[in-house]
Amino acid sequence: MSDTPPTSPSAAKAALRGSFMAAIFLMATSAIGPGFITQTATFTAKLGASFAFAILASILIDFVVQLNIWRITALTGRRASETANMAIPGAGYLLAVLVIIGGLAFNVGNIAGAGLGLNAMLGLDPKIGGGLSALLAIAIFLSKRAGLLLDQMIIGLGVVMILLTVFVAVVSNPPVGEALRQAILPDTIDFATITTIVGGTVGGYITYSGAHRLLDKGLTGEHNLAAVSRAALTGIAVTGLMRFVLFLAILGVVASGVTLDLSSQAANPAAQAFAAAAGDWGMRVFGLVLWAAAITSVIGAAYTSVSFLTVFRPMDDRARNIATVIFITVSLVVYLSLGTAPAAILVFVGGFNGLILPIGLTIFTYVGFARADLMGGHRYNRPLLILSAIVCALTWYMGFKSIGPIFAFLGA
Repeated sequence: MSDTPPTSPSAAKAALRGSFMAAIFLMATSAIGPGFITQTATFTAKLGASFAFAILASILIDFVVQLNIWRITALTGRRASETANMAIPGAGYLLAVLVIIGGLAFNVGNIAGAGLGLNAMLGLDPKIGGGLSALLAIAIFLSKRAGLLLDQMIIGLGVVMILLTVFVAVVSNPPVGEALRQAILPDTIDFATITTIVGGTVGGYITYSGAHRLLDKGLTGEHNLAAVSRAALTGIAVTGLMRFVLFLAILGVVASGVTLDLSSQAANPAAQAFAAAAGDWGMRVFGLVLWAAAITSVIGAAYTSVSFLTVFRPMDDRARNIATVIFITVSLVVYLSLGTAPAAILVFVGGFNGLILPIGLTIFTYVGFARADLMGGHRYNRPLLILSAIVCALTWYMGFKSIGPIFAFLGA
């Protein structure tokens, strides 16, 4: 899904700025899908202000993961699976299979989230709303201007999500001071929670969404490295802001004494929180936020997952768009056959993606340390690599510690 290069210097500058904004918001909106919204409401109801520590941990991990993967991807000029195969033969195929499986599972939840969003906003049947949302995403990829439509929709809906969630956070009047204290000194630390929230915001396909979008825009090489780093940092700031604001919006409701229902399969704790904060209008705001998060995540999951298929066979833009349409269609068929994905599934898939994260990060850390030949001879920034190695070890440890609790949560 590449775009025709502009002809004038001013147009080229504007196109470059737009390319970085598109990558930033593709990463940000992919990281803030219906799964993350459900996870945030579920864990805030369980842990209260202590969940701030998990949010902060996810932002710090996100900083290291995204910055390194965006930079190394720009230096190699190749998609993650191709880089992995060249670094460790066969590793790219494994990474591609895991990312595609995780992306497909997440996309079923994303379509379900879109259906629930339109149900809350307009009263539509969730299956009809999910089907219409999937058809909208398919129409974007079938369009001759797919790249431009993708960028404009991702940026526009990303801004809407942030503004509406800030409004609800102000209305719910959360205990900000207590949240900030527990972000540093939490009363409770839960590794399964951290792994799940990290998986839902930077695990699986999400890690590579913005980096692969920059590749399609041709923004590679050492001369673009500084700009790529700024874009990655901006993207992390946007996602971090949205995560914390959403947490505060729900914390304000929980701290006021409202008990969110987490017991039934049909429970929608995030919807309950928005409704408690702002009544019927709050429910409609929640619907729009959830739909925007879901439809952008449908697009992001499909786009990024299909970008991994190129490791098995080369694909031009048209072939990739067709494959993306098929990917969304399969997700829709699975969703319609299962019905609305319960909250437990959305939380579990976040945990699964969190287990995928250390595999890809290990490969990229190895490339940074030992495979300068894949980066055009560039000697990669050592402090960033050391941070990457630390986070890599941490994500392996968290994944190991949380395997049991994640599967127990699914069975609960």
